[in-house]
Amino acid sequence: MPSLTRRRALKAACDSAPVARILAVLLLVLALFMLAPLVLLALEGSLEARPFALSMGVVLAIALPVLVLTRGVPIELRPRQMFVLTTLSWVTISSFASLPFVLGTPSLSFTNAVFESVSAITTTGSTILVGIDGLSDGLKLWRGMMQWLGGVGIIVMAIAILPFLKVGGMRLFQTESSDWSDKVLPRAGGIAKATGAIYLGFTGIVMLSYWLAGMLPLDAIVHAMTTVATGGFANTDDSFSAYSHQPQILWLASLFMFCASLPFVMYIRAFRETRSALWRDQQVRGLGYLLLVAIAILTGYRISQGTDPFTALTQVAFNVTSIVSTTGYASADYTTWGALCIVAFFYLTFIGGCSGSTSGGMKIFRFQIGQVMLTNQLRFLVHTSGTFPQRYNGRRLPEEVIRGVIAFSFFFFLTIAGLALGLALLGLDMVTALSGAATAVANVGPGLGETIGPSGNFASLPDAAKWLLCLGMLMGRLEILTVIVLFTPTFWKK
Repeated sequence: MPSLTRRRALKAACDSAPVARILAVLLLVLALFMLAPLVLLALEGSLEARPFALSMGVVLAIALPVLVLTRGVPIELRPRQMFVLTTLSWVTISSFASLPFVLGTPSLSFTNAVFESVSAITTTGSTILVGIDGLSDGLKLWRGMMQWLGGVGIIVMAIAILPFLKVGGMRLFQTESSDWSDKVLPRAGGIAKATGAIYLGFTGIVMLSYWLAGMLPLDAIVHAMTTVATGGFANTDDSFSAYSHQPQILWLASLFMFCASLPFVMYIRAFRETRSALWRDQQVRGLGYLLLVAIAILTGYRISQGTDPFTALTQVAFNVTSIVSTTGYASADYTTWGALCIVAFFYLTFIGGCSGSTSGGMKIFRFQIGQVMLTNQLRFLVHTSGTFPQRYNGRRLPEEVIRGVIAFSFFFFLTIAGLALGLALLGLDMVTALSGAATAVANVGPGLGETIGPSGNFASLPDAAKWLLCLGMLMGRLEILTVIVLFTPTFWKK
């Protein structure tokens, strides 16, 4: 019996060693990212450089010993390890990324610090901070960098990891680089390098564009990071309404948010193969048509209310693109635009951008597959003996993809319903509870109502509600099923 126990303990240690090593590497990357705001604050002679130095010290003190202890461990992960690693990586990075807030902002509670960090890393964009304009340059930069880091992680996860794990119908977007029959990571370097190069170059273009359009240098840097990550953190409490008098900035942001919500693997193909790769993708076309229709309808509605046509088009285009891409910027309080706009924005909250982008939400491809399934079912009702192959993007839909889409869609709305019920039990009104749950799971940012709407924030919510929303943000970012599977007995059976 003792030998059996030792063998089990040894096997558990061998299984956890690769996971621990990768987590340590991610913490090391996080510590290196902390160096930028530390240097900025040091150059400004600010005493707020100390919290970043302490945070780096804590992270390094944990990461370096683990790296030493796991030296020589082969990084060959099986599906079970990947499920655990995927969830643990987001929880770990979100937790340690909150250290600069915990150590450097005494007025901020531990709950609020973690909420801000989880919202940043998952690129949700909900905030509990009031008086953002008065934050140090270092904290402003750190908020943007957290979202930027989370954004690139989301793309790599969506392209390289989730298709392998067959999560939520993501198998449909499996590429040659992610077609690993039994092991993950050996070929992930190619994906990471190509994605990182495009992500970095895209960020540089957005940054330069914002600066030339009239933003201050730090604002251009932070807003470029949070735009490309479709995160939505801004350097002011007013979000992008601070730039309402500069429509060129709103139009640039609308364009960049749309570009960031497109599949990054299509950018890689556009550069390496054919320029038309992007528009040939059914996701991209569907997202483009959706935005055009939504913007046209709501712009017409705003004009009918007496709004100047150009102003109406600018504001509607910006805010619709922001919500659909799950960025969460706001250039105006669209909850004051009338009942049609309130309902429309609530519906748009669920959609999201394309798979393989930094966007959250259900993703446009799941709605398109649902349309294919509905069309075929209607055909079958008329021609009961007919056979109608289901195709998407020129390819036949495998049964496992259809099952994944159905399972994900069910659990997506079940998670929102359960989360909204929990928030209601904590005393939140129906609009706040329902829109808060939806915006957390869809990783959008602002909800509806006076409290958490586009002109409010999440600071006044009870701590228990913030922890529930943190859970919702993490589950939404990890495609729901990646987290739920960890709580099933089957997952832990040999």
